[in-house]
Amino acid sequence: MENINACCLSVLNAIPLIIFVVDGDVRIRDLNKTAATTFGLDKEAIYNRRGGEVFHCLHSHDVPEGCGRAPICKNCVVRNSVELSFGGQTVSKSRTKFEVQAGNLKKELELLITTSPVEFNGEKLVLLILEDISEFSMLKNIIPICMHCKKIRDDQDYWHNVEEYFNAYVGVDFSHGICRSCLDKLHPELRGALEKG
Repeated sequence: MENINACCLSVLNAIPLIIFVVDGDVRIRDLNKTAATTFGLDKEAIYNRRGGEVFHCLHSHDVPEGCGRAPICKNCVVRNSVELSFGGQTVSKSRTKFEVQAGNLKKELELLITTSPVEFNGEKLVLLILEDISEFSMLKNIIPICMHCKKIRDDQDYWHNVEEYFNAYVGVDFSHGICRSCLDKLHPELRGALEKG
């Protein structure tokens, strides 16, 4: 396997991002240590395989020809970004959702894709950088709630009671009950009657 020279690879290995070196068909020519560790990859086993196959993209087996050949692949941000970089452009932090198969589980990752053209020994290649922002996207969906009255703030800075908020924004209604500790605090006389009954 013709790897990128040792100096270049040493620099790529020092970068704590997932980096692949790919050709125009998103075939993997090399990768950094972070990429190998994150995906549990062996360089020799993945050399010259298409990215979708290596990343376990759900669509890499949609057609017998494999990754990049199915109709849905025309919308693949990874493939399209690599193509743009082969045309000389740098793509910076293009956001996409990427469906992968992990064993029997399907998982959706939210990724930022960056690609940049490079040349090595006269061959045009592309640096493909993947940043998993799934956790950050999930945190964006945290609901701001008052620590005292438990009202929820919406994007217009208006505070709603919990039932009103979930009904308006999520479309659910609540049934009401009382937990044991609140029953003890607020209605201790009922606790004994409920235990006897």
